Amino acid sequence: MKKMIAAVLLLATITVNAQSDKFAAGMKKNLEQMGAAKTTADFQAAASAFERIGDAEKTQWLPYYYAAMCLTIPAWADGNVDKDANADKIKGFCAKAEAAATTNEDKAEIEAVKNMAATQQMMVDPQSRWMSYGKEAGDALTKGMQLDPNNPRVYYLQGMSLFNTPEQFGGGKDKAKPLFEKAVELYKAAKPKPFYPDWGQKETEQKLAECNQ
Repeated sequence: MKKMIAAVLLLATITVNAQSDKFAAGMKKNLEQMGAAKTTADFQAAASAFERIGDAEKTQWLPYYYAAMCLTIPAWADGNVDKDANADKIKGFCAKAEAAATTNEDKAEIEAVKNMAATQQMMVDPQSRWMSYGKEAGDALTKGMQLDPNNPRVYYLQGMSLFNTPEQFGGGKDKAKPLFEKAVELYKAAKPKPFYPDWGQKETEQKLAECNQ
């Protein structure tokens, strides 16, 4: 996450004609707030800050995207987070981001976040929730790959799903490895853009190394 924020903040110094100075300054400030967040309350505050930018900049999808991302982070680490209520908020932000997104590339990024929200709900009780939230999570990645076959994050997340699935159920390192390899290839080929999502490469490389052990 720190690597993601550092990369995005570096790009924040680039002038983009389509983005107002006020929008750019607000995004940079909120990304810094997100990068400094440590507690669930910190991430929730950062999500609210991004939401305010989204409400003010109706044609911008990235503020709602990052609001959703802020809420996914503590849901992985904080056992006290209500996964269902939190996921509902994430999906609400994703819906607003989709309404403003204009390209398949943008929409694929949103599908990656929807996958994480559904996965978090599924992990509450994998045995009973696999057919519902597991399918929802998988469908989000399938759609993301269809929208943008060059998005590395959807391959990384698909690889994580297989990595964490027992071999007897069709998962394991051997199944995950080609997806991690594909993701690393796409990360290296990606062209950076101001404020655009740029997370997951380090984590993908770490998982690929584990697959090679």
